[in-house]
Amino acid sequence: MTKFPVDTPDHLPMLDILRDHMLDAVYLIDPASSKILWVNKAGYEDLLMEESEVLHHSVLSLQKDVVGLAQWQSIAEVIRQSGQFTFVGRHQRKDGSEFPVEVNTSVLHHNGQEFFISIARDITTRRAQEAESQGREQQIWFALNACADGIWDWQLSSDKVYFSTPLKRMLGYGPDEMQPVVETWKQSVHPHDLPQVWQALEEHIHGQRERYEAVYRLRNRNGHYIWVHDLGSISERDETGKPCRVTGMVKDITDYKQQEFKLLELAAYDELTRLRNRRECSRILDKQLEFARRHDQPLSICLFDFDHFKAINDQYGHLAGDHILSEAAARLSAGLRRSDYLFRWGGEEFVLISVNTDLQAMKAITEKLRGQLEQIEFNYDGHQLQITGSFGLASYPAQGNSRSALLLAADSALYRAKSLGRNCIQVADVEPIF
Repeated sequence: MTKFPVDTPDHLPMLDILRDHMLDAVYLIDPASSKILWVNKAGYEDLLMEESEVLHHSVLSLQKDVVGLAQWQSIAEVIRQSGQFTFVGRHQRKDGSEFPVEVNTSVLHHNGQEFFISIARDITTRRAQEAESQGREQQIWFALNACADGIWDWQLSSDKVYFSTPLKRMLGYGPDEMQPVVETWKQSVHPHDLPQVWQALEEHIHGQRERYEAVYRLRNRNGHYIWVHDLGSISERDETGKPCRVTGMVKDITDYKQQEFKLLELAAYDELTRLRNRRECSRILDKQLEFARRHDQPLSICLFDFDHFKAINDQYGHLAGDHILSEAAARLSAGLRRSDYLFRWGGEEFVLISVNTDLQAMKAITEKLRGQLEQIEFNYDGHQLQITGSFGLASYPAQGNSRSALLLAADSALYRAKSLGRNCIQVADVEPIF
């Protein structure tokens, strides 16, 4: 007989019976960790593993639809409260393949210790038989229900909602959980997303949209939010033509959204300095200029670069130049106000945007920036390097009423700072360039 830890009920006669005679997989589980303490022959053969291999696993590593210890702990509490719990999910074999299972779990107490007994049945054949017994329309519904991330069916008159088992599984719930009412769904939608999602749904019901479609966040059992693409339409009307039923499909697009966010971040930020890049500078400057016009507020910009930067690259190499750019960006950013925006414009050039800031205040901000840069000692490959900067200022509306005008004015002032000996600040001509 299998050797158990000392605190496992290894002398229970029923374990011999379950091991030798049960055709379904049976697991003895530690409720606290979800670790598998014992498995019968059917269990490890279903997984294409040896018995010893399964005992190195837990529910979290074998059950594809239970993610994270927090979700397991939530499920464990439901098992304790109800005494029995049914979960439909997917088990993963040793070769990476998956198969659908219906798992019934109950509580076992022995010698003052708590254990879970889970009986897992492979339902691959049952699903195929169910599909064969359906009519064509029902077969399509069955296939969608089995393959989609989630399906919902809303009866408008009663507010009752059918949530498919895959949808519940996607959110970490068993097939007998989730109250079948529309409020269950509304409470799971992220509060910031709910108004526009609900509006899109109502507009479809009232004939203002051809179909309902929304991308939003849904809270799962762990309390975390996943991104979903929700698509639906009116599926039934009463004798007067009034909608009475809406059906939809939900797809989990969390991985896609995370990749999208990464790409957007790469598109918006400079890889070396981690500052926003030139493209973002143009976008934000346009946005802040429009805000300044509407609210009759000043806005100032500073275009600056590092003096004699090419000489550092030539003498110490481009890696030294990259080190200075990265280190300087971090140091200068730390000294700015939360309302300021610092961008890498290109090469060793930077742009600072200060909202609701006139020229006088901008001079003070820039002088602090110039002094900080002058005091930084860059330690690279045993060398102590220092650098200074030249700064050109322009302000809305005095020196320009558009992005291009302000940047041109600031660039002209920067050029003048260079010609006057560098490591200084110059202000653009007062006459605005439009």
